[in-house]
Amino acid sequence: MTTVSHEKNLIGRVALVTGSARRIGRAIALELASRGAAVVVHARSDRANCEQTVKLIQAAGGRAMLQLADISIPEEAQRLVDFAVAEFGGLDILVNNAAVRRTVKLDQLGPREWREAMGVILDGAFFCAHAAYPHLVQSAAGRIINIGGVTAHVGARDRVHVVAAKAGLVGLTKALALELGPRVTVNCVAPGLIEDPADDAEATRFRRNHFPPETIPMGRTGVPQDLSGVIAALCSDQFSWVTGQTVHVNGGIFLC
Repeated sequence: MTTVSHEKNLIGRVALVTGSARRIGRAIALELASRGAAVVVHARSDRANCEQTVKLIQAAGGRAMLQLADISIPEEAQRLVDFAVAEFGGLDILVNNAAVRRTVKLDQLGPREWREAMGVILDGAFFCAHAAYPHLVQSAAGRIINIGGVTAHVGARDRVHVVAAKAGLVGLTKALALELGPRVTVNCVAPGLIEDPADDAEATRFRRNHFPPETIPMGRTGVPQDLSGVIAALCSDQFSWVTGQTVHVNGGIFLC
């Protein structure tokens, strides 16, 4: 996977990207690193893919370290943030990307599946933000980016738990933006149909059934780099007056 920008406008900044072992999270980590940020790569348990993300960053001349943590547990989220600060001397950017996206029909959706989605997507974003904000407010360019999804705005079959958690990120974004301004900007980026060559074929079929590619006005599905460039821009000084917003990156499949 390659990045799309070589503009070094994040030199000296430290970024923590949750769920960055692969796909969108990996692309975000690579993009931020390509712009000069030191990056903490994270997953709950996927050490092998985290190590690959770190190697890709380091091979391109960037700085990265990995840390595993279950961010649905407050103490684990705190430990993750503490690691970033201890290893790189501070924290400027938090990207809450970690998610679970299992499809479960409503009549089979139980408390365990509901709590897992809420725990990773919504609770995890809050716990990480809560642990990170004392450091972010000390930064000259504190940023929180929550990765939502178009389904939070249009719904999706067999994903009541995931859609509800992603919708919660929109509210969390607005509340944090009011709470942390003017020192920290907080925004949500909502991707549409994003595909990666390494995607599972069954998951791809499910996404395409819900969002047929032929209905996308831009005429193609998205790739992770379509999203990572937008996130890097929001982390830059040029977007320092943008906060509390949900930015839709979907090729026009959802027009808000």
